[in-house]
Amino acid sequence: MIRAHVVFATITGNNEDVADIVDEGLEDLGIQVKESEISQTDASDLKDADICVVCAYTYNGGSLPEEGMDFFDDLNQLNLSGKIYGVAGSGDTYYQEYYNVAVDAFDKAFQKANAIKGSANVKINLEPEAKDIKTLDQFSANLVQKYKDLQK
Repeated sequence: MIRAHVVFATITGNNEDVADIVDEGLEDLGIQVKESEISQTDASDLKDADICVVCAYTYNGGSLPEEGMDFFDDLNQLNLSGKIYGVAGSGDTYYQEYYNVAVDAFDKAFQKANAIKGSANVKINLEPEAKDIKTLDQFSANLVQKYKDLQK
């Protein structure tokens, strides 16, 4: 069975919603999913998954979630070769150049960890709406397809 781990950081609940949508999308595709909050997750837990997803917010002028800094620092030290990853996040376009920059930072961390990008980053303005759910379902499908393609 293909295993996925979806990690989220949230203040408003929007990124937990994003994580839940990704979780459901993966489960609908027959994937066994573990979902956890970032401060309760050791980055090395991702080694037990085939597909790794982070859904994080951007805080205060482009900062990463404070409660996720240990996870982020540890992620940068991991070797996740052969693991598929994806990054999604909810933000607020009000913050202009800082809009969802945590998504980009986690993307770079996964690249540094030698993980394989399974889908384009997804950035959602505020809470996920119907069009965002479709985008996140496609995001989940892309991750699974990338994993399956590599198994051939």
